[in-house]
Amino acid sequence: MTVAVAILNWNGKHWLEKFLANVIENSPEATVYVIDNASTDDSVSFLHTQFPETPIIQLDKNYGFAEGYNQGLAQIQADYYVLLNSDVQVGKNWISPIVERMEADEKLAVCMPKLKSFENPELFEYAGAAGGFIDKFGYPFCHGRLFSTIEKDEGQYNQECDIFWASGAALFVKSSVYQQLGGLDKDFFAHMEEIDFCWRVKNAGYKIKYIPQSEVFHVGGGSLPKENPFKTYLNFRNNLYMLHKNLPDDCYKKIIFKRRLLDAVSWLNFVVHFDFKNAKEILHAHKDYRSAIPDLEKKRKQISAKIIHKEMYPKSIVWAYFVQRKKRILF
Repeated sequence: MTVAVAILNWNGKHWLEKFLANVIENSPEATVYVIDNASTDDSVSFLHTQFPETPIIQLDKNYGFAEGYNQGLAQIQADYYVLLNSDVQVGKNWISPIVERMEADEKLAVCMPKLKSFENPELFEYAGAAGGFIDKFGYPFCHGRLFSTIEKDEGQYNQECDIFWASGAALFVKSSVYQQLGGLDKDFFAHMEEIDFCWRVKNAGYKIKYIPQSEVFHVGGGSLPKENPFKTYLNFRNNLYMLHKNLPDDCYKKIIFKRRLLDAVSWLNFVVHFDFKNAKEILHAHKDYRSAIPDLEKKRKQISAKIIHKEMYPKSIVWAYFVQRKKRILF
C-alpha cells in the first residue's frame, strides 16, 4: 500500500517555505510530491535548493487546480492520492487513521480529515470544516460551517460520518477511483471541482467519509482571495456546471431554473450594494454556462445512476439560514 501526498503549487513559494517541512515531517508513510503549475516566482529553484529530495513535477503551463492535478497525478504511481493545498499545516499521524479506514472498506473511495483554521485553531475552517454537503439547489455547506457562521470545535463533530463532499484542501482518494472517473473536470479550472468529483463518486456507488481522528489546519484563500471577482465567476459558473452534469433526469431542468432565479437575487444584492464587479461576474458566469450546455449534455450521458443521495439536504439552505435563522444543519 503506497500513499502520495500531492501539493499543487502556483507562485506559492511563501506557502512552501511555511508549510512544506511540516508536511514532510508528519508524513513518514507517504511520498510528498510538489506539482508545479508553471510558477513564475522562484518556487522551483527554492525546492531544488531547500528540499532536494522532494519529487517535483513541472507542468508546462498553469492548468488551474483541476487539470493541474490531473496532469500531475497521471505521473505518480500510488494506491492513494492525497490532494493537499500548499497553505495547510498537518497534524501528527494525520494519514494513517484515514488510509487504514479506506483499506478496510473497498467501497470507501474518498475521505477528508477535520479541517480547522490555521489562524484560529479553535475554529473550523471555511473550506471544509467537518465534512461537506449540498442542498437541493446545489449550495454547499459543512458541518461546522454554514455560510459565514463558523463553529468552534468543541468535540461536536468527533464521530466519523458519511458526507457528500470532501474538501479539496485535504482530500484522500483511491487512485483507482480517481482514474476510473477521469479525475477532476478540467473545465471547472478551480472551485467546486472537488464537489463535482465527489458527486460523481457518489453516483458511481462509492462512499465518502469524514474522519475526525485526523486533523489539518488551513489558512484558506491562498490562491484567490474571497473578494476576488474571478472567484465569484468561478463559483457561480461551476455550480451550474455541477448541477447540469449530476442531477437526476427527472428534476435537473426544474432545479437549475430555480437556481438561476436565486442567482438573479444574488446579482441584485450586489447591484444594490454598488458591487458592480461581482454583479458583472454573475452575468458572465451565466453566459458561459449557456454556451457550455452542449458539452455538459455529453458529460451527463457519461454519468450513470444519477440519484438524490441521502447526504443531500432536501430543502433550501438559503431559506434555513437567512429566513429561519438556523446556524447548524444536522442530518
